[in-house]
Amino acid sequence: MFKNSSILITGGTGSFGHSFASHTLNKYNPKRLVIFSRDEMKQWEMAKLFEGDPRVRFFIGDVRDKDRLHRALHNIDFVVHAAAAKIVPTAEYNPFECIKTNINGAMNLIDASIDQKVKKVVALSTDKASSPINLYGSTKLASDKLFIASNSSYAGGYKTSFSVVRYGNVMGSRGSIIPFFMSLKNEKELPITDQRMTRFMITLDQGVELVWHAFQDMVCGEIYVKKIPSMKVVDIAKAIAPKAEHSIIGIRPGEKLHEQMIGADDCYTTYEYSDHFKILPQINDWSEDKMRIKNGKKVPEGFIYSSSSNRKWMTISELQKWIETNKGHIGKI
Repeated sequence: MFKNSSILITGGTGSFGHSFASHTLNKYNPKRLVIFSRDEMKQWEMAKLFEGDPRVRFFIGDVRDKDRLHRALHNIDFVVHAAAAKIVPTAEYNPFECIKTNINGAMNLIDASIDQKVKKVVALSTDKASSPINLYGSTKLASDKLFIASNSSYAGGYKTSFSVVRYGNVMGSRGSIIPFFMSLKNEKELPITDQRMTRFMITLDQGVELVWHAFQDMVCGEIYVKKIPSMKVVDIAKAIAPKAEHSIIGIRPGEKLHEQMIGADDCYTTYEYSDHFKILPQINDWSEDKMRIKNGKKVPEGFIYSSSSNRKWMTISELQKWIETNKGHIGKI
């Protein structure tokens, strides 16, 4: 799929970018893979991992800067948009900055991709974009809508196609709950927001595979949602520190008790497949397009894909096994 092609990843020095770059280089052997991000130190550290590989390039820039994006996307075939301001409490207290990156940055990338005749763009979304209650989720919902609508109302007559992938908590990523609890595993108490809280759980490898699938399957305008297990936050704590007591500290500003990736109002245009769902656009009758539906089965009316009512659950022992296998990488990127 990517052989002899050029790929750019915005926010490429993050957890997803590291994993996507490594796996894509090994599996598809692209001609060029460009890491676009604004943090020179992270690029410096990441460059050491790919030292001597002429396919990997690094480009300092910010998605807020359309001119820089325009330059970076020259002769690029495929784009993965991973750049985002994503810490929920930080977004609540710094709303203008979150909007500049997540909404204005999305518009800049759409403009630059069309102008530079990029073939396909896949944007990373989040479970917090479904029925959002916090600013981060609201900006990502707006971003999703921008990418989807740009296929017809904005990119009409052009060849650039845009789609979105949506998934939940990335296991072991820097700043996430697993490395946080691991840093406190020798303490007598672990802070728990709420005993009822649940979260979706996905590995970086699964996230990368979902993006690959989107590039292969997309027509344009689809939102791909991976089927992944849920887990109670208290069970995550028990898996990491079985003997620690729990101190209930309350939900942080903007947090949900349970996350959601498909809401009841999305069910009318959502189709189910063996390992994922696909939310089709309500515009232009694309939700009835056989090229987009393929072998999908429409979900029943009232369907909600929530971390609290999920069919699949990760057990404490399964998480412990995953931690033991991946302990050398948890929280590193």
